Amino acid sequence: ASLVSVSAQAVDISGGSSLTFASGNDGVAGNPWSMNDSLTFSWGGELDNGMTVDMSFLLDNSDGAAGAIFDNRSLAIGMGDAGTLTFWGAAGSGVVGSFDDRTPNAYEESWNGADSPNAGHSAGNMFYYTNSFDAATVHASFAHGGSADASIDSSTELGVVINAIDNLELYGAVGTDKGNLTATADVDNTIMGAKFTMGAATVGVQVNEADSGTANADEEFVAWSISYAVSEDMSVSFGQSELSYENPATADQEATGISASYTMGSMTLAGVLNDITNQGAAATGAGNTTSNNETFEINLSFAF
Repeated sequence: ASLVSVSAQAVDISGGSSLTFASGNDGVAGNPWSMNDSLTFSWGGELDNGMTVDMSFLLDNSDGAAGAIFDNRSLAIGMGDAGTLTFWGAAGSGVVGSFDDRTPNAYEESWNGADSPNAGHSAGNMFYYTNSFDAATVHASFAHGGSADASIDSSTELGVVINAIDNLELYGAVGTDKGNLTATADVDNTIMGAKFTMGAATVGVQVNEADSGTANADEEFVAWSISYAVSEDMSVSFGQSELSYENPATADQEATGISASYTMGSMTLAGVLNDITNQGAAATGAGNTTSNNETFEINLSFAF
C-alpha cells in the first residue's frame, strides 16, 4: 500500500455588488437603474527559490459568453528584486490603457459617458511587467501580433512613474498600438503628466497625443483636476478635459465634471455630474456638434 499526500492552497474569495442610477447618454435606455456584481478568486504561494506565484480569476455579471465564463484571468510571477511579470489570459490592459487619465478624481473622470482618450492596445494573452528602482517604477506591456497576416506586428508599450521629490509624481508612457493586433492602421501614443499633493489636496495635469496612420485620425487630450480629502471617509473632486480631433469636419469634445465619494465600512456611496460639449463616441472618434449633454451617475456599492 502507498500513502498519497495531497495539499491544497487556500483560495481567497472577495467580491461586491453595486446599484447604479445613471441619466443622460451614460444611462440605460428606458431605465436608468442597473446593478453590477463580481467575485474574485485568488490563490498563490511561494516557490522553493523564493519566487511567488499568484493566480486570479474574476466572475462577474458580464460573463457567460462562450469561452468567457471567467474574465480578468491573470497569472503573476513575483521575482523579488527583478520585478513582477503578469500574464493576462483575458481582459488585460497595456501601459497606455493604464495611464490614459491618471489625474485625481473622487469617482469618475470628467469625460465619463463620452469619448475617452486613446487607450492603446488592450488584449488577452498579453504580458505586463513592473519593477521599482528607488524613486522610479517602470511598466512594460507586450501583446504578440500572432496572425495569419504576417504584416501585423506585436504591440509594445512602456511607462514610468517617478516620485523623486516629496509630494510630486511625474509620469509618462509611450507605445505603438498595432491596430489592436488587427489589420487597421498603427497608432503611436505619447502620455505625459504630473500630480502634486499638498495636505489633503491633490492637483493633476496630463497631456496625451495619439498619432494615427489613418488620415485625419490624430487625437490630442488635455486634462486637469483637483481632488480634496474632506475626511478619511469622504473625497470630492473637480476636473476638466478636452479631446481634440485632427479631422476638420468634427468639433473638439470639452468636458467639465464634479464627483464625490463617501465610504462607511464596506459601503461606498459615490456620484458624478459631467457637462459635456460636442459629446463624442469611441466608435466614431469625433465630436458631435449636436450633442451637448449633462450626464449624472450615482453608485452605491458593497464589498466583502
